[in-house]
Amino acid sequence: MNVFTKNTPFLLFFTHRLRFLPRFVAFHFHPFFLQLCYFLILSMLGYFSLKLSKPRTRVRPNDLDLFFTSVSASTVSSMVAVEMEVFSNSQLILLTLLMFLGGEVFTSMLDLVLARYKVTTNPFSPTSKTGTPFKANQVELGLVTIPHSESENHKPSDSDKLKYNSLIYLTFVVLGYLIVVQFVGFSLVSLYISLVPSARQVLKNKGIKIVTFSLFTIVSTFASCGFIPTNENMMVFKNNSGLLLLLLPHVLLGNTLYPPCLRLVIMLLKKVTRREEYSYLLKNFKDMGYDHMLSALHCCLLVATVLGLNVVQFVMLCSMEWNSNIMEGLNVYQKLVASLFQVTNARHSGESVFDLSSISSAILVLFIVMMYLPPYTTYLPVNREKENDVKRKEKSIVECVVMSQLSYLVIFIILICITESKSLKEDPLNFNVLNITLEVISAYGNVGFSTGYSCARQLKPNGMCKDSWVGFSGRWSNKGKFILILVMFFGRLKKFNMKGGKAWNLS
Repeated sequence: MNVFTKNTPFLLFFTHRLRFLPRFVAFHFHPFFLQLCYFLILSMLGYFSLKLSKPRTRVRPNDLDLFFTSVSASTVSSMVAVEMEVFSNSQLILLTLLMFLGGEVFTSMLDLVLARYKVTTNPFSPTSKTGTPFKANQVELGLVTIPHSESENHKPSDSDKLKYNSLIYLTFVVLGYLIVVQFVGFSLVSLYISLVPSARQVLKNKGIKIVTFSLFTIVSTFASCGFIPTNENMMVFKNNSGLLLLLLPHVLLGNTLYPPCLRLVIMLLKKVTRREEYSYLLKNFKDMGYDHMLSALHCCLLVATVLGLNVVQFVMLCSMEWNSNIMEGLNVYQKLVASLFQVTNARHSGESVFDLSSISSAILVLFIVMMYLPPYTTYLPVNREKENDVKRKEKSIVECVVMSQLSYLVIFIILICITESKSLKEDPLNFNVLNITLEVISAYGNVGFSTGYSCARQLKPNGMCKDSWVGFSGRWSNKGKFILILVMFFGRLKKFNMKGGKAWNLS
C-alpha cells in the first residue's frame, strides 16, 4: 500500500484541524492576549532579522537597541534608539514590513477575519438540534452524519447569511483601502522626488534609494509610525512643501480620519454596486464588532474634532514660533505648510520638521496633551447605548483593582525618573521631567516625538560625548529603555483598558 494512501485519514484529519484553527482561536482566546502574542512574536522576529542582517556601517547596534527598534516599528511607536542611516537597504525593507504588519488598519483586518468565525450562523457550520456545532473533521471524514431533516431545520436565516457575507465584504473593503491608499501615496512620492532636484539630492547624498524611501515613508506615515529613513526625520525636507502636502493626507487616512473615510468608501460602493451587504454595513455597523465602523453622526463629529484640535495647535505654534530659530530660512508659504504638517503629526504619526528641543515649553505641553488623546476622541457628545456595567452594579475583582491609563503613565514616569536619577542630577538640561514625560506619553500614544539629546546642553561638558541623531530615550540606561518598551506595548494595547479606573471614586 502506498505510504500516502495509508496516511490519508491522518492527513485529512490534520488538514481539517488546521483549517478550523482560526475558529478555535476566535472562541477560546481573549482578543487582548491574541494581540499581545501577535506583537511579541512580530517584535521577536523583527529583532532576529535585524540581528542577522548586515547594517550599512561597520559598528553594529547592541541587542537591546535592535530589540527596542523592532518593538518600536511593530507597535508603530517610532521611538529612535539607533540612527536610521545605520540600517542597510534590506533592513529598511524589513522595518517597512514590520510597520505594515503592525499598523492599526492591517491588524483590524485580522480582527475581522476572526470575527467571521464568531458568527454562530455561519452557513458552513453544521449544528445539532441543541445548537452545538459538530467537529468539522468528524463530519467530513464520515465519523458523524447529520440527518437530512436536522440540517434542513437548522439552515441559517437570510439575515444571518447577510451578516456573514457583510463581514466578508467589509474585510475586502478594508484590504482594498489599505492597498490603494498606500499605492497611490507611494506613486506620488516617488514621482515628486524624481522630479524635484532638491529632494532627490538629499537622498543621493545619504545613499538612500528613491523607491525604498518612498515605500518606507508612505507605509510609516499611513501606519502612524513616524519612522523616516533619514537621521533628521523630515527636517531635511522642511523646504519641500510639496512633499509635506503629499504625506499630510496619509497621516489622517490611516488614523484619526479612518472611520469617516471607510464609511465614505462603503457609501460609494453601495451607490455603484447596489449590493445589499453595503447597506447592511451602514445600518448595522454596531453588530459588526468592528470598532472603526462609526455612525454618520459620530464620523461628522470626529472630523470636526480633528480639524478643531489641529486649528488650535496651528494657531498656537504659529503665534509663538513664527519668528523663532526653527522657522529660519523658510518663506511664509513654507512656514504655513511646515507648521500644519507638524501639528497634524502631533496626534499620532510623530514625523517632525522642527527640532522639538528648540520649541517653547508651552507648545511641548500642548503636544503632550494631543499625544495622550485617543485617536477617535470627539468633543461633542454622541448618543450611545448604556454600558453593561451600568445595569450590573456588582464589579469583579479585576475591575475594582485596575487603574486608569493616566495612573499607569504616572507610574512609568516615576520608574524612569528613578532609573535615570543620576542623569537628572548631573545633566538637568537634557534630563528633566518635562522631557521624560514627553518621551513616555509619546511612546504610550505610539507617536514618536522626542526632544533628542545634545552634548552642547551638558552642564559638565564631556569630551567623549558625540551628538547623534537618536531620540532622547536612546541616551537612557538599559533599565530605562526596557521600561519604555513596556510603555510601547501598553500604548499599542491601550484600547483594552480605556475604561480602567472606574472603581475609583475621587469625590
